[in-house]
Amino acid sequence: MSARIYQRPKNAMQSGKALLDQWILEFAPAEAKKADPLMGWAGSGDTQQQVVLRFPSVEEAKTYAERHGIDAEIHHTPPRRLKIQAYADNFR
Repeated sequence: MSARIYQRPKNAMQSGKALLDQWILEFAPAEAKKADPLMGWAGSGDTQQQVVLRFPSVEEAKTYAERHGIDAEIHHTPPRRLKIQAYADNFR
């Protein structure tokens, strides 16, 4: 069973930073999704894809994965670089 641990990225459409400090553990899909013949919806029999665990720190998520025998890959969030720009720069 493999999983990935990552920090939720900031939504580009909103300026809020709520829930960005949480670390998420998601399981990798065990089987491919297939279309349902009646409705056409995509689905699979893999119930692990529905499980999303949230942790306050990366250490707690890593400890949980090790304790339960989960091969977890940690994806660190790249640092944010702000481009500070003044309104007067538009007229140079």
